[in-house]
Formats: sequence, structure tokens, C-alpha cells
Amino acid sequence: MKVFNRIYTFLVFLFLYAPIFVLLLFSFNASSSTSVFSGFSLQWYKMIMSDATSITALRNTLILAVCSSILATVIGTAASVGIERFRKGAFRTGLMATTNIPMTNPEIVTGVSMMLLFVFIGRILKTDSVLGFGTMLIAHVTFNLPYVILTVLPKLRQTDKNLAEAAQDLGCKPLSAFFKVVLPSIMPGVITGLIMSFTLSLDDFIISYFTSGPGFQTLPIVIFSMTKKRVKPDMYALSAIIFMSILILLIFYNIAQQKSEEKTERKR
Repeated sequence: MKVFNRIYTFLVFLFLYAPIFVLLLFSFNASSSTSVFSGFSLQWYKMIMSDATSITALRNTLILAVCSSILATVIGTAASVGIERFRKGAFRTGLMATTNIPMTNPEIVTGVSMMLLFVFIGRILKTDSVLGFGTMLIAHVTFNLPYVILTVLPKLRQTDKNLAEAAQDLGCKPLSAFFKVVLPSIMPGVITGLIMSFTLSLDDFIISYFTSGPGFQTLPIVIFSMTKKRVKPDMYALSAIIFMSILILLIFYNIAQQKSEEKTERKR
């Protein structure tokens, strides 16, 4: 039975990660073929570094991901603290259901509805260029918020509610008690929400497609426009760089979290 479970697990992971391995392999292909590997070469990495359109799209994607993840983390953490203060009841249940709507709602519905909202606001303001970085930032913060709240709330439930009161008894003001006592205890959940928001924003296409303007386009939108013609291995190279960057970030985070947990266990 254990052998069967291991084989099944291996096949599942193989199915999930085989496309990524193929992408990494063909990013080093010496020819422009995306089906036949003819030799090892770094030419596509050199080419992508000299492509102004792709570099601009990558820069826009990173700026949007960083800004949206930071805003979503700050707002989501504050919202989690507020939600945790409510006692269990119909209001809390309704509030959590409302919070989860952006996460459970189909992305195309969210994208179209937000596009219509922004266009409506643009007509009120009498401007045709309302879609751009600002609208994409609002859209990304909106669909990132539930993930931050769902990662911070469990940490708040695990935190002793008397810590903040004890800090206030020792002379801290309520806001100072939160930053000095409560925030360090829920920091793993906050960082997890930040990383999750960053990766979701980096990956999003559907909502970005409907809320973007001609002056600001992200990398997924640029890649989609290229698929109408023919995707060259230079896009494989760019995707490989992004994948390895995210992988290294997650590895460092997991190592730091493990050391933090070991330090906490030693203190106990």
C-alpha cells in the first residue's frame, strides 16, 4: 500500500511539474524550435535582456506585484484584527462570506465587473484614459485581500488575547502594544500572505486583461499577445527566470520560518 501511495504521489508531482521542466529545458535550446532540443545555448537569455518590450512588461509586473501585495497585506492584516474582535454570530459569518467573494468568484466575472465600474467612474470624471496602473492596482488588491485575511486570522486565533492587555498594563498604548506584542506573534501569517499576494499578482492574467490600459501592460498580457503569432524560446527564458526567482524566495522563506519555529520551541 505504501509503494502504491508513493507511486501515485510521484505521478501527481510529475504531472504538475513536467511542463515546468520542459520550459526550463527549452529555454537553453540552441535553435528556435519549441519541440526539438538541438543543443545547449544561452542565446535566448541574452536576447530577452535586450528586448525592450519584454523588459518593460516585466518591470511593470514586478512594480504592480510589489505595490499590490504590500497594500493587500497592510489592509488585510488590519481587517483580520477587526474581524477577530467580533464574536461568533451572524454578522461575523456574513462578513467572512463577503470577504471570500473575490476568492470564490470566477475571475472573468470579477474582471468584467471591475472594468465596467472603472469605465463608469471614468465617464463621471469625463475621462477616457481611466484604465491603467491605478485600476490594475485596485483590482489586484481586491482579489489578494481574502488570501491575506485567511492566512493572518489563524495566527490571531493562536495568539494569547491577554498579551495586548498585559502590554497595556505595563504602560504601552493600544497601538504600540499591537506593534510590539501582537504583530511579532502573527508575523509568519503576515509574511505568508505577502508572498501569496505577490505570486498571485505576478501570475494574474484575466483580471489584469480587463482592467489594464494601453499605457501599462503586464508580462502575462504581453505573452498572450505573442501567442497569437508564435512563442519563441526567449519567452521560455523569461518564464524560467521568474520561476527560479520565486522558487529561491520560497526556499529562503521556508528556511527562515523553520529557524523561527525552532527558536520558539527552544524558548518554550
